[in-house]
Amino acid sequence: MKARIAAALAALLFSAISVAPAFAQQERGPDNQPATVQSSSRASASRQRRERRPPAPTAEQIQAAAQEQATLANTGCQVSESKLLGQTTANTTVYEVACAAGPGFIIEAKTPPEAASCILLAHSAETLRARDPAADPGPQCTIAANTDTQKFLREYAVQAGVACTVDQVKVLGKANDGGVMYEAGCSDGAGFWLKQLNDAWTKTPCIQVLAENGTCAFTTTAENAALVKSYFAGSEAASCDVTEARLMGRNANGVFYEAKCAAGDGVIARLNTETVVQQVYPCATAQQIGGGCKLTPAPTTAPAPAGGRP
Repeated sequence: MKARIAAALAALLFSAISVAPAFAQQERGPDNQPATVQSSSRASASRQRRERRPPAPTAEQIQAAAQEQATLANTGCQVSESKLLGQTTANTTVYEVACAAGPGFIIEAKTPPEAASCILLAHSAETLRARDPAADPGPQCTIAANTDTQKFLREYAVQAGVACTVDQVKVLGKANDGGVMYEAGCSDGAGFWLKQLNDAWTKTPCIQVLAENGTCAFTTTAENAALVKSYFAGSEAASCDVTEARLMGRNANGVFYEAKCAAGDGVIARLNTETVVQQVYPCATAQQIGGGCKLTPAPTTAPAPAGGRP
C-alpha cells in the first residue's frame, strides 16, 4: 500500500515538473513580464505614437509654407506649384517650387532659407554625370513646369538683349565675380556669352570671346565672318567677301578687325564704337598694325640674287 502511494506521489510530482515550465512560457515574455501585460503595453505605446504623430500637411499648407520660404529666400518667385520633398538629416524641410514666371527652385527651409535654381541644379547634375555616370547629383527638379530648362534659358537670352533668333543656350558656370555665365547660339547669326550678376545682364559677342581665348560651341567661323561682313557694308571694305574674321583688339582710336577675303588680299579695318568703318588697311601694308594679318598669308619675299645684292 505504501508503495502504491509513493508511486502515485512520484507520478504527480513528475507531472507538476513537466507542466510548470510550459505554463511559465505561455504566461511570461522574454523580459519576464506577463505576456498579456507586455502585449497590452506594446499596443498602448503604438497607439500613443500614432496619436502624437501630426497629420500630413494638406496641399494648401504645403503651398503656403513653400511661398513663405521662397519669399524669405528673395527668389522673387510667385509659387504656382509646390512639392514637399521631405526633411534633411538636420531636420530642415525641403520644397520644390515652380514659379509663375521664370525657373523654379529647390528650397531648404533653413535660417535664412537656401534656394537653388532648377537650371543650375540640372547643369551641376549634367556636369557630374559626364565625369561619373553613376554619381548621385542630389535632389533635382521634377515638377513638369521646371523640367524645360531650355525654355527658361532662351528667355534669359532675351532678357540679356540678344536680338537674334536664339536656338541653343547652355550654362557655362560661375564667373570669378559670382555672376552666372551662359552661352547663346543663334539660328541666324553669331552667338554670345551672357552673364547675369545681381539681376543685371551683360553680353559678349563670340568673336570677342574667341579673341579672349574663350570658346563658343554654338557659333561657327562662317557666322563670325558674316558678322564682320555686315560691318563692312557701305565702306571701302565692302568688296571683301569675308570668309574668316577675327577681333584683333581696341585702343583709343577704335576697334580693329582682320578679315580674310575669298579673293585677293585680306584687310584690317578700324571701326568706331558704333561699328562704322573708319579706315581700311590692306594686309600687304598692314604689318605694323597689331602685329599684322594672321588669317591672310603674307606675300612671299623674292630670294636675293645669287652673289649678293647688285
